[in-house]
Amino acid sequence: MTADTDSLARLLARRIVIDGPLSVGAFMAEALGHPRFGYYMRQDPFGAGGDFTTAPEISQMFGELVGLWCVDSWARLGGPGPFHLVELGPGRGTLMADALRAAAVLPLFRDNAIVHLVETSPTLRDRQRQTLQPILGDRVQWHDRLEEVPEGPTILVANEFFDALPIRQVQKTAHGWFERLVDLDPAATEEAPRFRFVLEAFGSSGSRLVPDRLRDAADGSVVEVSPASQAVAGAIGARLAAAPGAALVIDYGYAHGPAIGDTLQALRRHAFAPALESPGEVDLTAHVDFAAIAAAARAAGAESFGPVDQGDWLCRLGIRQRAAALAAAATPAQAQDIRGALDRLIEPAQMGTLFKLVALATPGAFADGNPPAGF
Repeated sequence: MTADTDSLARLLARRIVIDGPLSVGAFMAEALGHPRFGYYMRQDPFGAGGDFTTAPEISQMFGELVGLWCVDSWARLGGPGPFHLVELGPGRGTLMADALRAAAVLPLFRDNAIVHLVETSPTLRDRQRQTLQPILGDRVQWHDRLEEVPEGPTILVANEFFDALPIRQVQKTAHGWFERLVDLDPAATEEAPRFRFVLEAFGSSGSRLVPDRLRDAADGSVVEVSPASQAVAGAIGARLAAAPGAALVIDYGYAHGPAIGDTLQALRRHAFAPALESPGEVDLTAHVDFAAIAAAARAAGAESFGPVDQGDWLCRLGIRQRAAALAAAATPAQAQDIRGALDRLIEPAQMGTLFKLVALATPGAFADGNPPAGF
């Protein structure tokens, strides 16, 4: 362990000693977002030199098509004057940079866009500033929470944002449903704390999280829910209900959930790692329940479309044609890289079906009889 990680582990250990075992969601929130020791607070985890690679880092084509989707949605909303172009969890700023470059096809879009990045990490804010200042100058604002973005017409993108929001896990036993918690491993020492999963003592809180259709699942089954994700989706839905707008949610997960299965995972250096080991040094994520995202947004007053598979969506927006155009102007080695990136983004065995998209919109925004592009 590094000194910083040891400090986070000790902080969590002290909290458990005082308050008892933590929910999985509380452990995730501290491990990823602790102001001093959290994973996202201290490092740039993206790309080949980090722990994982997201679609915008794989190819410019991804961000370009997201940008064209935003332009098309804005135009179909009537091109409402100045508007808020919002990205949740913008990584290095790569997606926004590629999207704005593609958006040059409609200069009015870029002229009217007020860019807002919802990002809590000082490290990533600095990286985003380096990426976007040559394009936007000072025409970009940062926020810790979506609620800080001013009200008004909005086009919003969230790519691999929801998978890092805290989840709660509930497990079926012979005696009913019990919430999974994170406790201290009794074999660990105070100098080097370790953690383990346990079940709550009585099962009352865990039982309330399980949907009726899954209550008869087999013993050992695990169900995951994310109240944090539903709260963010509800905030997006309320924003879209109050003013013209559309949102695009891109992530990996299941279309019709919640589903049975433990999807909590940790990544380090592009490989899986134990989820409870080295908090603050590994990325923690879980599969996104797209049905729950859509339902929360609808309950807040928005309309939803999808989910659709990422491969299908990208192909409908013309990624094959864009790849061919890029390859035609490239060296043989570059053309091979372009084809490899295309396969990675759209093929079912790679990101094509695991990753999905949901679109959210102001009710009636797409009243011309056609859904948002790609849906």
